[in-house]
Order: sequence, then structure tokens, then C-alpha cells
Amino acid sequence: MQLRFIKCHGSGNDFPLIDGRALTLGEDEWAQVARALADRAGPVGGDGLLVLTGGDAQAAFGMRMFNSDGSEAETCLNGLRCVARAGFEALGIDRAVVRLKTSLATVVAAPPLADGVYTVEETAGPATLDIARWPLRVAEAGGRLVERPIPALPTARGFTAVAMPNPHLVSFVDAVDEEELVRVGQACEAAPDWLPNRANVSFVEVRGDDAVFVRTFERGVGLTDSCGSAMAASTYAACLTGRIAHDRAITVFNRGGLVRARSGRNAMVTLRGNATWEWEGTAEIDLLHARAGDLRVARHMDAEIAAWAQVADAAR
Repeated sequence: MQLRFIKCHGSGNDFPLIDGRALTLGEDEWAQVARALADRAGPVGGDGLLVLTGGDAQAAFGMRMFNSDGSEAETCLNGLRCVARAGFEALGIDRAVVRLKTSLATVVAAPPLADGVYTVEETAGPATLDIARWPLRVAEAGGRLVERPIPALPTARGFTAVAMPNPHLVSFVDAVDEEELVRVGQACEAAPDWLPNRANVSFVEVRGDDAVFVRTFERGVGLTDSCGSAMAASTYAACLTGRIAHDRAITVFNRGGLVRARSGRNAMVTLRGNATWEWEGTAEIDLLHARAGDLRVARHMDAEIAAWAQVADAAR
């Protein structure tokens, strides 16, 4: 089957995005499309697959996000900005409530972060600390885990467990050790009995009272330049533990660039960041073997790519 898509990114978190409102693929078929298009060894590649879906009584449109391994995530906030842009353009609107897998989020077209950078503000949550819902089974943890070590992990660092609504383990560090982050991430990715649904893992550097740097091992993806829900969870965790003031606007840096963030006392987190189109094309999808081929690029968005590159370069 041939599918049209836009290759896009939010803060360096890159995806093929499909308008799926008129498509009737089954769950297994969407998983195969994700494996095919997001395969880094294939012609497209990405951290996952985004799908714009139809609306309902509560939401103008919906979003589905499949990781590169074909698993479906509860949300992806970098991806949500891209889907919001597609939904705005498809429906001729500039704000909406969006249906996610297990929750709702609000999105609005926002003033640009920089010249030529399409920007969306999104509010998601509330962030929750109830680890029984993951489930995360840690002896004597009670109903929540805040800055405590997890004995089964290959590190003595303390973690804060936050659902956004997808599960995140956040640890505040003086400096990110990527090798250690990968070891911890891989231990979670193995879906042990105490963490059967896996989790995203982030190491976070606090840079003063108005900035943090986040590095994430993403569930179903691996080490990634950026993860929107991880940036939201890290912002909330920084406020929860007193490192950042609630309702304070901060900058969240990552390997892909940055977003502006704010965590309210109501546990709702707002991110303002880019939704950048890179190119548009079509590919032939072999559903049986989860392979993409016969890639045809219709157009490149060179001005958008250049505008974001300036932001990302300055952030580094």
C-alpha cells in the first residue's frame, strides 16, 4: 500500500506523520506501518509514527503515536505539536482539544519561538504519582516514588516516578552520564516483573532557577535527542522536589533544541515549542515484512529547516 506523509519534528524528536482520518487500518497494521516508516535503517526513519485521527464530542481531532518498535504510547508531547499543526491546517482552526490514547490535551497556535518557526503551545496532565497504575512494583514504596533508589536498577541514584500519562522515571544529576542512562533505560526496556509496561528514563541537570537539561532513554525507542512528555515530567518533578518554583516559566534544553515550559500547582504542564515540517512524500509499505520502499519526495521545506537550525544551534 502507498501512504503519503510529512516528515516533521518537535524539538528534534522526528516522525513521519500520516493523516489517518480516512484510513481503516487495524491495530496490527498500524504497528507494521510504524516499524516500516520509523526504521532508522529504512528510507524514512524516525522516533516513531504520528497519526492524525478524527474528532469526537470532546475533541476536534485525535492523535495516535506508535513507537519505532510498533508499540503504542499514551502520548508524545513533541509529536502532539506536529499533529496539532496538521489538525489546525486540515480544519482551518488555531486551537483545539485533542484526543490522546488515554487522556485529552489542549493545543493552540502560539507566537513563534523565533522567525520562521511554527510554534504550538500544549497543556497536558495532570501529572500523577500513583505508581500502582503503571504498575511499578517497588517494595516499601507505598503509592508513590519520590527521589528514592530502585534496588533492581543498575544505579544507586534516586528517581521520581511521574505519569504524564505515560510512565517516566526522572533522576536529577550534576552531569548526564549517557552510558549509565542507557544501562538504566535498557533495564526498564526489558519489561521486568516489577515494571511490566516499561518506562521512559530521564537524567536531568538543573541549570539555575529557570532552566534544565533533559536527556532521555525513551520506551520503545532508546536514547533520543528529545522526548516531550519527558520534558514535561522533568519540569513537574523539578517543581515537586523544590528545585524549580511552580508556575515559573523555564527553558528546557535537550539535544534537539529547546522548549519553554511551566508546571502549575494543579499538576498541569504547559510546553511551548516548534512543530517543524521538513519534507513531504510517499512510500510503498510492505505490511507483511514491515518495510518501506519506493520513496518519493514531493517537496522539501528548506526555510523551516533553516529557521529551526538556528534555534537548535543557539541552544547548544
